[in-house]
Amino acid sequence: MSTTAWITTLQFAGVNALFALSIYASLWTGALSLAPIFFGAAGAFTFGYLAAAFGLSPVVGLLLGTVVGALMGAVTAGFVIRLDSHYLAMATIAMVLIGRVLVLNLTDYTGGAAGQLVPGDLGTWLWLIGTLLVAGYVLSRLAKSRFGLAADAVREDAAVAQTLGISPRQIQLIGFVLSGALGGAAGVMQASFLQYIGPDTFYTHLAFVTLAAVVLGGAFHWAGPVVGAIAFTILPELLRDVTGGYERVVTGVVLILIIIYMPRGLVDMRRFRLLRARLRDDGDTTVRSTEGDDRVAATEGAR
Repeated sequence: MSTTAWITTLQFAGVNALFALSIYASLWTGALSLAPIFFGAAGAFTFGYLAAAFGLSPVVGLLLGTVVGALMGAVTAGFVIRLDSHYLAMATIAMVLIGRVLVLNLTDYTGGAAGQLVPGDLGTWLWLIGTLLVAGYVLSRLAKSRFGLAADAVREDAAVAQTLGISPRQIQLIGFVLSGALGGAAGVMQASFLQYIGPDTFYTHLAFVTLAAVVLGGAFHWAGPVVGAIAFTILPELLRDVTGGYERVVTGVVLILIIIYMPRGLVDMRRFRLLRARLRDDGDTTVRSTEGDDRVAATEGAR
């Protein structure tokens, strides 16, 4: 694999990490949603149309895509957060399917089946890493806020959270707005890297791959989706020469093993804390044992 191919793979791993963070944002509040792919399509096609028709600056396009995604997240939440568990997930999958139909039929704005070209000025490491750092900083700050505590409570048990005075619907609304903003930004970045968007750019394949990345990395800390997206994008490339075309099969098997033996994903802060406590206890036991041996030796020496 050439250096150029590796750089391209890492760039798309970064964009997938943004999409994974957008799914994590709603999952954090207990709502499994694939709508971020739809939000990404809305942001990308809005940016593509305005850039082609009015010469919109890519930087303004990134901000506009973020705002469009956030607004669509709020509107979507108004309709779907009253649904529970798999019904909510199915409704958001339907949004992805509807998005493709809209792209095919709104030909004046999306290019229809032919798609449209998009300026690629945002397709650089600086913009990608900068956007990821901002997203990670916002999520880490929110995790330490009252919203973060409330989101954890709603995810664990919405009924118990309600008895504590927390409104699960309000928390999930905020989660959807955050998810929409991240999804819209990811869509603009995806369009800028590809420099072309079409009906299949933001479709079910991207949705399921992104969800698998969140499962692989872990949905209990914002770093999990980032690690999962990078691993899920790079792993098939590493296995391509070894497996002889079966890299996707091997990746699927790895994902199943992770789900069975590491259900909280690769990034599990609880597991890290338990491991650290165990190592500390082992260290204390070793020190006490050493001190005891020293005391015994000193006593025998005195005799």
